[in-house]
Formats: sequence, structure tokens, C-alpha cells
Amino acid sequence: MPERWGTRIGLIMALAGNAIGLGNFLRFPVQAVKNGGGAFMIPYFISLILLGIPLMWMECSLGRLGGQRGYHTTPGMLDSIWSHKISKYMGVLGIFIPFTILIYYSYITSWTLAFSFFSATGQYFGAQSREAMGAFLAGFQGKQANQYFTNLLSAYAFFIITLGITMFILSRGVARGIEILCSIGIPLLFLVGIVLAIRVLTFGTPDPTHPDWNPGQGLAYVWNPNFKALTSSSIWLAAAGQIFFTLSVGWGIIHTYTSYLQERDDVALTGLATASTNELAEVVLGSTIAIPAAVTFFGLAESQNIANGGAFDLGFQAMPIIFQRIFWGKFFGTLWFFLLFIAGLTSAVALGQSVMAFLQDELNISRTKATWILGIITFTLAQPVILFIDKGFLDEIDFWVGTLALVLFAVLEVIVYVWIFGIDKVRKEIGRGALISIPQIFYYILKYVTPVFLLGILLFWVIQDVPSKVLMVGIEPDARPYLWLARAMILALFLGFVWLVRIAWKKKYAG
Repeated sequence: MPERWGTRIGLIMALAGNAIGLGNFLRFPVQAVKNGGGAFMIPYFISLILLGIPLMWMECSLGRLGGQRGYHTTPGMLDSIWSHKISKYMGVLGIFIPFTILIYYSYITSWTLAFSFFSATGQYFGAQSREAMGAFLAGFQGKQANQYFTNLLSAYAFFIITLGITMFILSRGVARGIEILCSIGIPLLFLVGIVLAIRVLTFGTPDPTHPDWNPGQGLAYVWNPNFKALTSSSIWLAAAGQIFFTLSVGWGIIHTYTSYLQERDDVALTGLATASTNELAEVVLGSTIAIPAAVTFFGLAESQNIANGGAFDLGFQAMPIIFQRIFWGKFFGTLWFFLLFIAGLTSAVALGQSVMAFLQDELNISRTKATWILGIITFTLAQPVILFIDKGFLDEIDFWVGTLALVLFAVLEVIVYVWIFGIDKVRKEIGRGALISIPQIFYYILKYVTPVFLLGILLFWVIQDVPSKVLMVGIEPDARPYLWLARAMILALFLGFVWLVRIAWKKKYAG
């Protein structure tokens, strides 16, 4: 019997678990602060309508169609709607991307489990400056031995635990593993998030010498738009990029999840409910916890400096300092990092399922054996990420695969599905069994506006960022060999998946 979701709500929770990840609570606040707060939110919501929701509907319908044709991953899906020999190799991106991201995402997720433990035990308490917390994180990551950590033993322990939990859930399949995890994890995530948001909003003004440092100022910064800033193209591109990342479109995961639907199971309402659940987590909780908390204890100007340092500076340096300054700080610190762990785990499982489906369906490997293969290879390939993190190894993979490749794959699938397969057929697929009626204008948006939007993002990054990345501008000479190693690993993984797809299709043809 083919695998199926147990319930509709289980599918929605699983899709939401895929979308709701570390980026909702770490990347989104940083992007909002770096790009003008309220000025960021206007293009953010416009991008949601013109880019996010249309792509969500498209990928949900393509996934269901592929599942009906016997495919649970994108090589087969694209090959089934376009008979050209190159289509299945375009689809390789839909398994290559999630697997490559899983390699480093599972490691980052393990940090959240570790810091939840460190919060509960008070291990970082006493490191009350950003420099001290930076040293604590660097010691944990193995960047430098210090008074906090002398080796990577703690990092490896939590990584093995996190990877083990991920593989255990995947080994139980779609309904008994992923659906159960997300049906419990997503409501729990919202419950923990609400508790944290309430606590942040009741911080008051802890520093009487700065009466303007309070949660209200943080919320005002996020929600009061500066219309003059909307003339900046960088804000629009940042907002579009955030929508793209937060909904996990272009990853190949939504296709796999919706491939386990029946032919007339709804994808229109399911896609909209998934996007809405993700936005509720990101916009309501993501903007109510980290930003107001940082503004309350560091002020708006310093919060902007923290955001410019990146998501890890906000989540793993600034927030732990705040927990050391509030009543029941250990408890709320534990909750904060546990919230991040749930978000990371549900996304890590989603990343792994695309590869699991390919191994099971196309290479006829049993679920148990596929789990072991995926777990061992993920652990092995994570070693350079762990050992060379201070050389930029992780950042290099994240740019080429976790940023550029996502948009490239989205462009390709829009071309194949919307333009080659045909928008009329796409409309029919989305409408089959739909519980809501989608306005016709969205199909015009999907055909014309969305691909132009995607190409604009892709071209902007290619022109602005790719040349400096290729030439390693600003990179220290001693770090460059490690970045070349990262690039070699990326290329080897992509070619490896191309080779596996070729083998699988040869067997099918021979059969």
C-alpha cells in the first residue's frame, strides 16, 4: 500500500512544520530590523501575494499530480509532465537541495537543543556581555578553545542526538512518524511561542535611564512603516527573499509531502492554510519575541547593530543575555531554545523525507535501510561543516545551495509546469477537489508576475553577489582552500544525484 497522510489536519501540520523553521524566529527578525522595520513589512506582504501563495498552490498541485502518476520526488514529477530528457535532471535539484541543506541544518538545529539544556542548567549564566556570549558560542562550535569549552565533545553529543531523533521519525514513515511529530510539535510550538510573547510584552522598562527602551518601541519599529524607505530596491528584494525562504518553496519538499494525497484531496485550501499558519508563526510570534526583547534591553540602535551581525548574534548571543537579566530566566531561556528546536526538527524531517522518498521509490531501498543510508551519509558529510565552520564552510554551502539554487529551481519548475505543461492544465489541477475558489487573477500572476519576480531576484543576486562570491572577495587566503572544498562537495553531490537518477531511469526503461 502506498503511503498516505492520516488526516487533512495532519498534512497541514506537516506542511506547516516544513515551512516553520529557524528562519521564522531568527532570520525574519534580523531581516526586518536590517531593512527598516515597518518599511520591510509592506513589500513583505506584497511578495506573499505575488510570489509566496501562487508558488505554494503550484507546488502543492504538482506534488499531488506527481503522486498520482507514481512519483514522490521532483525528477519523476517534471519528467511526467514534460517528456524531454532534460526534465528529470532539472528535477534533481528537488532532492539535491533538501539533502545538502539537511547536512548543515541538522547541525544548526542541534545547537538549539544544546542551548535549551545550557539554559536549564545555567551553563552560560555569568556570560553577561555580547563578547562573553560570543566566546561561549564560539567555544561550543569549536572555533576556539576557551574557559567554556575545550573541545567539540558537547557539540557532537547534541548533533548525534538531534540527527538520531530526525532519523527515527523518518524511519516511521509519513503517517506514523512525520504526521505525529508535526501534529504534536506545531501546536506545542505555538503554545510556547505565545508564552514567550506574553513574557516579552510584560518586560516593561527595565532600565529607568532609558524610558524609550521597552517592548512597545520594538513593536512600533516593526509595524510603523517608513514610506520613504520603500524606494530602496534592496528592501523589496530582501522581503521577496524572506517570503521565498519562509514558505520553503523551491526546495522540493512541498512536492514530496503533497504527493501522498489522493487525486481529489484539496490543495487550494491546504496551501492557503499552510501559508497562513506559517505567517502567523513568523509575523505574529517572530516579530513579538526577539525584536521587542532586544529593543527593551539594548535599545533600537544597538538592536540594529546586533541584527547586522546576523541571526546567530540575535538568537544565541543577545537573547541569552536577556534571559540572565529577567526573573525565571533559566525557564524562559529553556523555552526559547526549545521553541527553536521544535521549529528546526520539523523542518529537518521535511528535508530528509524528499531523499527518503527517492531512495525508496526510485532505487527500491527499504525504509529501514534508506534511513540508515541517509543518517550515515548526513553525519559523514557534516564533518567538514563542523570542523571548518570558522573558515566559512557552512556559509559557502548556504549561499550556493540554500539561497541561489532555491530560486533557480523555482524558475525552472515555473517554466516547465506553468508554461510547458500549460496554465490551463495547472488551473484544472489546482481546482480539482478544491474547497475554495481561487480568483482567476492568481493564475495570471502565476504565469506572468511570479516568474518575472523570480527572475528579478535571481538576476539581482547573480549580478550583485555571485561575482564577489566566485572571486572570494574579502576572504582570508588561509580560508580559501576550505571554500573550494565546499564547492567541490556541492558539485560532487549534485553529480552524484544526477548519476542516481540516470541509473533509476535506465532500470525503469529496461523494465
